[in-house]
Amino acid sequence: MSARAGRRPWSLRTRLVVAAVALIAVVAAVIGTVTAIAFRSYLYAQADAQTDGLAQRAAGPPMVMPTSGPALVSGPAPGREPLAFLGGPGVPIGSIGAVLSDDGVSSAGYSTEVAGNGGAEGPRFPIKGLDGAQRAALDAVPRDGEPHTVDLPGGLGSYRVVFAQGGRGAFLAGIPLAGVEDALSTLVVVELSVTGAGLVAASLAGSVLVGVALRPLRRVAVTARQVARLPLHSGEVALHQRVPEAEADPRTEVGQVGAALNRMLDHVHSALDARQRSETRVRRFVADASHELRTPLASIRGYAELTRRGREECGPDTRHALGRIESEATRMTGLVEDLLLLARLDAGRPLAYAPTDLVPLVVDAVSDARAAGPGHHWRLELPRDGGPSVPADAARLHQVLVNLLANARTHTPAGTRVTARIRPGPDAVAVEIEDDGPGIPPALLPTVFERFARGDASRSRTAGSTGLGLAIVRAVVVAHDGEVSVESAPSRTVFTVLLPGATRSQAGHRLITQP
Repeated sequence: MSARAGRRPWSLRTRLVVAAVALIAVVAAVIGTVTAIAFRSYLYAQADAQTDGLAQRAAGPPMVMPTSGPALVSGPAPGREPLAFLGGPGVPIGSIGAVLSDDGVSSAGYSTEVAGNGGAEGPRFPIKGLDGAQRAALDAVPRDGEPHTVDLPGGLGSYRVVFAQGGRGAFLAGIPLAGVEDALSTLVVVELSVTGAGLVAASLAGSVLVGVALRPLRRVAVTARQVARLPLHSGEVALHQRVPEAEADPRTEVGQVGAALNRMLDHVHSALDARQRSETRVRRFVADASHELRTPLASIRGYAELTRRGREECGPDTRHALGRIESEATRMTGLVEDLLLLARLDAGRPLAYAPTDLVPLVVDAVSDARAAGPGHHWRLELPRDGGPSVPADAARLHQVLVNLLANARTHTPAGTRVTARIRPGPDAVAVEIEDDGPGIPPALLPTVFERFARGDASRSRTAGSTGLGLAIVRAVVVAHDGEVSVESAPSRTVFTVLLPGATRSQAGHRLITQP
């Protein structure tokens, strides 16, 4: 089995909520990405403007360059601190500056938080010098006047650096990007937190809203389940369940489903009602025909027997014909009686219930079967201490046992061992008829209790069988609110009749085996 086949399918409610939350997540991701990009561009634009202003303050006003001479002014005016611009007002802490010459960076440093007073030596700016690796990183910045991002080693981090040249010389100035990166990180964290909280809230609210929206569909499902639990296979069916009109409005999708289900239930009700009327007519016809046939069949048997036993001598052909007439009339009488019994059971005729001890019934039925089939081996397995009693119609239960034993005798060869067994239980009692014959073909097992069921040669119709014996067994057992089942394999076939409401005369039971 594949993983997909074993995976539990999602309900419609779950799929709708997941789809809505996924759509919200995609929209939130797009909005968050665009917001982060726009905010980053804004922060970098501010950083570039601040960096450019710092560089122009360091380089001073532009100067007219001679047509020949050195490419760079060597530095600031004499007597001026070259990196004094880092200590000016509004300059961020950690800003860097570098003085350029024809040979590269001549001096470089970055501002610190603490400024001191040099006393007689004059003011001391809060400047800390850069090492060789940091100067080399600055020296690699292009001299094109455009802002560039530079990663300085030694833990200083990223800087936005720009080249400027003016009346005071050539300089590199830059401000740290730590504030920009922190702002971007804070924005991303806030966006993720807000998006996560929004998705959770959307999931909860979506579950409630979708549940409310699908409530009519659940009512439709409840109606369908109520119909599914009805016994529609037989008998008169009162199919009154319908989807409420509020959930059967064809202007909505759920209403279309409810309206379609109501139309289907109307058609099913009509079909079941027509089937019930047809079955009632057939049963009434079978009952009436069976009742009317009993008298002429009895007359045929009587006249045949009277003719055969009369004083007039009959030839052998006539005696044979009269014997066959009696035999077939007897068989047809049994068929008519079986059909009449089934018609009465189908019509729900009440049974004569009374406390019935099963042990005498089983013993009498096995005794009759032993007399009818002396070629079989008959065995009894009965409770030792007291027999179970059930509320039942004794005559009908006796017929059940007779039919099961006759079925075993008729459809198994001579020498087969047939065992009648009673198994008491706490709330029910089971009666089993087991034989070690050839068994029932697997193809016949699902229909063995149907009327006029026929087996193959190993269980073919012999000795006048009508094919209604097991159908009568099931009808009588069902009328007692019981169950009948069969298990069959070569050398073992077991018919089990389970009757409810069993009581026992004593609590303990042991089995007596009677050969």
